[in-house]
Amino acid sequence: MSIPPKVTAEEALEVVRSGQRVYVHNGCSEPVPLVEALTRRGPELQDVEVIHMATMGIAPYCAPEFEGHFRPSALFMGANIREAVQQGRADYTPVFLSEIEDLFRTRAIPLDVALLQCAPPDRHGYLNLGPSTDITLAAVEAARHVIVEVNDQVPRTYGDTALHVSKVHAVVETSHSLVEYRTAELSEVSRAIGQRIANLVPDGATLQSGIGGITEAVLGLLGGHKDLGFHSELIPEAAIDLIESGVMTCRQKTLHPGKLVAGFVLGTKRLFDYIDRNPMFEFRNTAYVNDPFVIARNERMVAVNSAIEVDLTGQVCSDSVGHLPYSGIGGQVDFLRGAARSRGGVPIIALPSTAKRGAVSRIVPTLKPGAGVVTSRGDVHYVVTEHGVAYLHGKTLRERAEAMIRIADPRFRESLERYAREVKMLPRPVAVAG
Repeated sequence: MSIPPKVTAEEALEVVRSGQRVYVHNGCSEPVPLVEALTRRGPELQDVEVIHMATMGIAPYCAPEFEGHFRPSALFMGANIREAVQQGRADYTPVFLSEIEDLFRTRAIPLDVALLQCAPPDRHGYLNLGPSTDITLAAVEAARHVIVEVNDQVPRTYGDTALHVSKVHAVVETSHSLVEYRTAELSEVSRAIGQRIANLVPDGATLQSGIGGITEAVLGLLGGHKDLGFHSELIPEAAIDLIESGVMTCRQKTLHPGKLVAGFVLGTKRLFDYIDRNPMFEFRNTAYVNDPFVIARNERMVAVNSAIEVDLTGQVCSDSVGHLPYSGIGGQVDFLRGAARSRGGVPIIALPSTAKRGAVSRIVPTLKPGAGVVTSRGDVHYVVTEHGVAYLHGKTLRERAEAMIRIADPRFRESLERYAREVKMLPRPVAVAG
C-alpha cells in the first residue's frame, strides 16, 4: 500500500503552479488550513483558478488584492464568493448539479490539484469524506495531484465516502472543528409558507430540502406526519428532530428504504456527531442523488426549492438578481423534474411574496432584465407564498396569471392585473380574495 507523505500545508501547496485549476472540497468540508496555505502563495502565482460549489468557510483568495493571482470560479455561489462574482473578479458557471461530475470526467473542466478534508484512514487504508461526498470523488479521479487534510474531528459516514490513501499524493494532519452552517431565526413569513407546504406533504413522502428559512420552517411543521424519508442533495440539521421524534423513519421509501440519502449535509457539530458512523445516513455522489430518473423512483417525492422571483407565466429566477449572479442553479431543476415524474410527487417552488421589507413584489409581470431563468414555466407545478398556493402545470397563460396574482402580496395585485390586461394575458377582471 502506497502511503502518501505527511507534510505541512505550506509544503503540500508548493505543487500549485500559475495557470492551474485547483478544486476545493465543498460545504462544511472546506479544508481551511489548505485554503489558507494556498492563499499565502498568492503573491507568487498568476491566474490560478479556484473552483468549487458553495463553501461554508473562508474564501480569502476572493479578496481584491489577489485579483490576477487567483480567479475564483463558483459552480454554486455561497455568500463568501458572491461579491467577487458580482464585481467581475470571479466566475460563475450555471450548471445542473447532476451534470458537474461529467464535466470533470470528460475534462471539459480539467483539474490540476484537488484539496480535500477527510477523516483519518481506517486499518484498510481508506480515508473518509465525512459530511460532503457530492462531486468530490469525481474531482479526485480527474485531478493530477490530490492533497488531503486529515482531520481527526471529521465524522465517518457510509456510502460513496471512501477514498484510499493510494490515490492521495500528500497528507496534512490536523485536529480542529469543522466549519459550521447555522440557520437564522425563522420569520413569520417563512412559517406561513412552511405551513402551506406542510399541508401538501402526504404521509410516507420522501423529501428534498434546499437551504434557508423556508426549508427549516417546513421541517419544523411536519411533526404530525408519519413515515417520512429523505432523498436530497443536502440534509439540514432539522432532520435530526424528525428522526428522533419518530416522524422520519424512511420505512415507506420505494428507493433505499430505511436510508436518508444525500450528497452532503449542512449544520453544526450536533449534526456532525449524529451522522458519525450512523448507518441510517447514506451518502452518494451528486450525479446519482440528483439524477431525475433516480429521484423519480421515490414515490410521493416532495421537492421544495426557493426562488428570487417568479413571473406571471411561471418562469422562475433563482440564481440572480437581474444580471447580478447570486447563488446557482444547484439541484432545483433536477429535483423538480424528478418529483414531477414520481408517482404522487409534489414539485414546489416557494418564496416570500415580497422583498426589501415589503417594498418590492417577488411575483412580477416579467423577470428583471438579465435575470436567469433557472426553471422554465413548463417545469413548474406548485408555487407557494405566504398568501397561498398556485398550481400552474397544464394551465393556460391566463389561468397562470390569475393564480399567480392571487398569491401575490395584496398591495401589488392591482398593478399585476393591470399589466396582464395590457398584454392581453387577461381578457377580463380577476376575482381576488381579500
